[in-house]
Amino acid sequence: MSLQLSLLLLILPVALAHHDSHDYNQLPLTQPDAHASTWLEKYGAQIDQPFSGPLSFAHIPYTRCLEDENTPFDIAILGMPFDTGVTYRPGARFGPYGIRSGSRRQREGRGYTMSWKLNPYTSGATIIDCGDVPVSPFDNALAVDQMEVAYSTLLARKTASGAAKNVPKIVSLGGDHTIVLPILRALYKKYGPITVIHFDAHLDTWPGYAGAITEQSQITHGTFFYLAHQEGLITNSSIHAGIRTKLAGPEDLENDLEVGFQLISADDIDDLGVPEIVERIRGRVGSRPVYLSLDIDVLDPSVAPATGTPEPAGWHARELKRIIRGLAGLNFVGADIVEVSPAYDFAEVTTTVAADLVHDFLSMFLSQAPPSSESRTNTNKIATAKDDREL
Repeated sequence: MSLQLSLLLLILPVALAHHDSHDYNQLPLTQPDAHASTWLEKYGAQIDQPFSGPLSFAHIPYTRCLEDENTPFDIAILGMPFDTGVTYRPGARFGPYGIRSGSRRQREGRGYTMSWKLNPYTSGATIIDCGDVPVSPFDNALAVDQMEVAYSTLLARKTASGAAKNVPKIVSLGGDHTIVLPILRALYKKYGPITVIHFDAHLDTWPGYAGAITEQSQITHGTFFYLAHQEGLITNSSIHAGIRTKLAGPEDLENDLEVGFQLISADDIDDLGVPEIVERIRGRVGSRPVYLSLDIDVLDPSVAPATGTPEPAGWHARELKRIIRGLAGLNFVGADIVEVSPAYDFAEVTTTVAADLVHDFLSMFLSQAPPSSESRTNTNKIATAKDDREL
């Protein structure tokens, strides 16, 4: 054996051991303290997984909020790169990265829209990107707890305004739809039972799936609302919109009613129109604390192909955005956008529309009422008058 080969065989194991130590041994080796109440106390440093890391939404300030307990905010963007609760196509762990990437053209200096008549970044609210929750991809029970602890940690922070009665709002970037169960658990501790506005192609209120024989295997992206109902986390005044999935039969709809949801189907937009859909949603939820959860598959696959369970004949982005504008002024306590799976995307179509919807969420949080059509008309008149003068 040559001297060079002998040296290589001696050095290679040391180099590989060093590589493994650098990549993996940063993670805590001890069991977390079950009695700890904050992320830092229970899990320690906010170390990124291989599929997560710094990329700020719309170039806003980026802070590892789970570590940094001193940066105040009013609204946080929080990534939850979890996708091991899916029943069909995985990949939504890359959703937070994809949505942030789709937001690259957005920035603070160009955040004003004619539709909302405001720029959320210059409205006086402090909006920051808190990075990703470093969820475990190996242990779903651990991951669900990590997401709940992270969300609870941020809800307990003081707002930038310093008012004691104010609670920060969080826009969560999924991840698959399972992330809503730990979110609702965290919100319940702050507000009590939550009313949900749920945009989706699917009900997500199923009692379970074949083969889900362990307690943890029952927690999926199609069962989390049923479990939330069983735990008393949600009210009986919630509502779905955009539903068009195939069902086992009428018993699925009967179960859905028992869980506490009314239903607006995808086809209803043709018969009712956007204004009536808005009125039905507002009338259903009233002034209760309300959480908005938006599965990107509420949109037609031609608009948003990059999702785990695509369903034909969905809504268009323009229709959905108009409905969201009509909900401004409700008592929102948080929102999410989930099931974005960039691996199935084409030309960043899905991630771009998802990022635009996050911008709508920020504007919705900061608006006291839906922007009136009159105000949009006035904006158009101003633009037309300016064009006339230039001519």
